Amino acid sequence: MAAKPPAGDPVQDAPEVAAPQHAAAGLPAIGHTLRIAQRQMGVRRTALTLLKVNQKNGFDCPGCAWPEPDKRHKAEFCENGAKAVAEEATLRRVAPEFFAAHPVADLAGRSGYWLGQQGRLTHPMYLPEGAASYEPVTWERAFDIIAEELHALAGPDEAVFYTSGRTSNEAAFLYQLFAREFGTNNLPDCSNMCHESSGSALTETLGVGKGSVLLDDLHKADLIIVAGQNPGTNHPRMLSALERAKAGGAKIISINPLPEAGLERFKNPQTARGLVGGGTALTDLFLQIRLGGDQALFRALNRLILEAADTTPGAVDEEFVREHTHGFEEFAAAARAADWDETLRATGLTRAEIDQALRMVLASRRTIVCWAMGLTQHKHSVPTIREVVNFLLLRGNVGRPGAGVCPVRGHSNVQGDRTMGIFERPAPEFLDALEREFGFAPPREHGLDVVRAIRALRDGQAKVFFAMGGNFVAASPDTEVTEAAMRRARLTVHVSTKLNRSHAVTGARALILPTLGRTERDVRGGGEQFVTVEDSMGMVHASRGRLEPASPGLLSEPAIVCRLARRVLGPESRTPWEEFEKDYGTIRDRIAAVIPGFEDFNTRVSRPGGFALPHAPRDSRSFPTATGKANFTAAPVEYPTAPEGRLLLQTLRSHDQYNTTIYGLDDRYRGIKNGRRVVLVHPEDARELGLADGSYADLISEWTDGSERRAPGFRVVHYPTARGCAASYYPETNVLVPLDATADTSNTPASKSVVVRLEPSDPA
Repeated sequence: MAAKPPAGDPVQDAPEVAAPQHAAAGLPAIGHTLRIAQRQMGVRRTALTLLKVNQKNGFDCPGCAWPEPDKRHKAEFCENGAKAVAEEATLRRVAPEFFAAHPVADLAGRSGYWLGQQGRLTHPMYLPEGAASYEPVTWERAFDIIAEELHALAGPDEAVFYTSGRTSNEAAFLYQLFAREFGTNNLPDCSNMCHESSGSALTETLGVGKGSVLLDDLHKADLIIVAGQNPGTNHPRMLSALERAKAGGAKIISINPLPEAGLERFKNPQTARGLVGGGTALTDLFLQIRLGGDQALFRALNRLILEAADTTPGAVDEEFVREHTHGFEEFAAAARAADWDETLRATGLTRAEIDQALRMVLASRRTIVCWAMGLTQHKHSVPTIREVVNFLLLRGNVGRPGAGVCPVRGHSNVQGDRTMGIFERPAPEFLDALEREFGFAPPREHGLDVVRAIRALRDGQAKVFFAMGGNFVAASPDTEVTEAAMRRARLTVHVSTKLNRSHAVTGARALILPTLGRTERDVRGGGEQFVTVEDSMGMVHASRGRLEPASPGLLSEPAIVCRLARRVLGPESRTPWEEFEKDYGTIRDRIAAVIPGFEDFNTRVSRPGGFALPHAPRDSRSFPTATGKANFTAAPVEYPTAPEGRLLLQTLRSHDQYNTTIYGLDDRYRGIKNGRRVVLVHPEDARELGLADGSYADLISEWTDGSERRAPGFRVVHYPTARGCAASYYPETNVLVPLDATADTSNTPASKSVVVRLEPSDPA
């Protein structure tokens, strides 16, 4: 039974709805975890696999990038992490016979859930030009096809090399090295679609585009602000850290348009209190903010802190501001000018709620602000995060134990991929180091990010698309435009463990290259290899797969890159690709020579738990910015608005989902079962719009250029979201976000503030 996938494609437009829950995890999470795992892996494989997840001698969870504590539980995984492991370690297989039975047109008509449930890919598959079905191909022929198309390009910049966040440090370093030796900086990645706004804002203000806290800092904090984030679904192990912080006396403020069960109460399944008791109430103050009102809220708090400093010594850390910051006067003038009517309109909050938050802020010496895509995917995301930095700088909460910025990344190594050089706008110093180490001149012109890559494919300026992991078509905005763009390519290539929507939306020719998963043993050159990853807090550690590969013919990602590079670059390349494929330690030696912070990489990563990368603002209160100090900023306050009869829509994940991977059709904490095409609307807004609970509506997005986009057939769910706001799952609603609707500076799709109208429809 464990190896048998679902036979049909289940209907997803007739969901059952119950009341949302007010606590996360506990016994239901354990039961759901075991059911999913045993259905995919069987009983014995489940036990052998889950006990190695996130252990110092095991493998890194292929789910989120939340860090592990030094002292680890025997079950150091969460419900959604177990789902991710089960999907990868499944006994189900997708062999060549599957593709013979399912032409591309059939695959294109299936749901993402059905595709993912079929199992692990076992053989390289090739779709010739004009063919209806994929057919098996040898690895040698696959690399020949890629080389043919790359060599036929008018120039290297007609190729795009995309990376998802599950790629290891070793594979990512080799991948960017190959792309740059080929001659392009076209290295878009999933960061472009999620935390690019964080990197842009933090690099400008603090000089480092990463978070400044370690896990132990959360345990020491007096106040933790969680903004635009749902850790109960997206980073469940964060709840354990918040529980420990609460036990140490910390207060927690949650800022979100939706109440989230995990932030209300956490029933830790690793403790008796969590299993049979009431668990831990986490949030002390819930600020139910309107979508996109976060900049206005932090601006108002900054005004109040400055006003408090006029009469209360210590409200502003004047010594820190004087010694370590730049731009304070201009910032202070803008903050003091914050308008209260505008603040209340933008946030949907009351003055009393904001004053209560202020009292908690002033009572805290050590404050951390955590955020995720609820802050990063608006047009004004970069100035919003700059305002968060202003808030922390005012009271000296950077470079102090228990305090700092904490952008919580999603994919398990998305931060490490960027550290390894997966970036379309590389720093000159990085390119200089590559040139010294490898003896070739890397390209200096900036390459394409995700949005610009889609435009280039759409316009015929890019002709080969190569994806190292991920589900590019489903993850990207403007679904119809993205799919049309991909179909214009000469060749699309996807390195994957499982089927997804991108395999059914192809160029004239297409390849699927199956690869090892994080859970599997990787033997190269006669020896067992390991890879490394970097978590959301800059800790680098080893990951060692333990299972036998899903198929004896699978290649690891590093091996795929090395063989591709040898075939494309030929004997003229001085890079020792064959040596790299045989011994990943030689890759780490070169990483150590190129990237600061990785000195003596092989020795340091062999220690249990790994090591922390340097972070100048955290480690020494030094700031590698243009001014040499931490920069206050003073951007105008922005926030989205919706005309009469319209709502602001945010896209989000269900609980049975990780990014575009759909594990099941339930969203347990929000009370949704057996369906995904739902739109959550406040009951009073729904009544004003004439939409009964259980009725159906089409979602139509409206944009300032007059364009509209439609997503049909969503069940209306009356839900306690913020007034004037709505929510629905992606990727189903990615169609509503135009390619050009992006955040200023970062160019991240603005998927969290979409103006929509709801037109009644039939549930067909």
